[in-house]
Amino acid sequence: MAEDTHIIKDADKVNAAFSELAAAERISWLYEEYGSRIVMSSSFGLQAAVMLDLISKHAPQVPVVWLDTGYLFPETYQYAKQLMEQLNINVTTYQPKLTAARQEALYGKLWQQGEEGNAKFGLMNKVEPMNRALGDLSADIWISGLRRSQSSTRVDRDYAEQQSGTLKVYPILDWADAQVSAYFYDQNLPKHPLESQGYQTMGDWHSTSPVLEGDCAESSRFGGSQYECGLHLNSGTGDFQI
Repeated sequence: MAEDTHIIKDADKVNAAFSELAAAERISWLYEEYGSRIVMSSSFGLQAAVMLDLISKHAPQVPVVWLDTGYLFPETYQYAKQLMEQLNINVTTYQPKLTAARQEALYGKLWQQGEEGNAKFGLMNKVEPMNRALGDLSADIWISGLRRSQSSTRVDRDYAEQQSGTLKVYPILDWADAQVSAYFYDQNLPKHPLESQGYQTMGDWHSTSPVLEGDCAESSRFGGSQYECGLHLNSGTGDFQI
């Protein structure tokens, strides 16, 4: 209980501070307050360059965890290489304990097995590796680039929240799409190659599709059945750890 209270107090502290700061100031403040307790995760997706650039300029010591599921688009691997070469970021790659080939041999194609299969895929390929990264790096504060405008599941988020013993922090939570676009332009950041092909979100190749005319971005993930993969569940659910 003492640990939970400590985390909740930290969440309140971060929320109060962030409400008065711009994104770059939030990142600098967070590193000054918590230092080596912090990691950032990145998917190297469509908008990942924004947070990576902010970190590289305002807290370059923070390690970046890249969860490589083995099912990313070839263009995502190419984009990650480009950003790692261009930006001064400390990237550590984490992969599932079982290779893609071994998983499919043992369990079949989990993404074709409905909600239960998708949940198991997320636990094996994203949740467990991220838990491992937090432990290996002795981190209990996790920065993510979530934004409220990305989906209906994120509109009520706070800047900081407890998730199964980890304090999750979102420095650009309140950014609108226009702010993201402006930052790309102002900082001359490269775009993900698949953005020009109609993709508005980015994940594994089997669970992500271009957005069709008249549809929303949420419909492009998991055939429209869900948006979150398990890493960004609602705070306090207790479902993050396995």
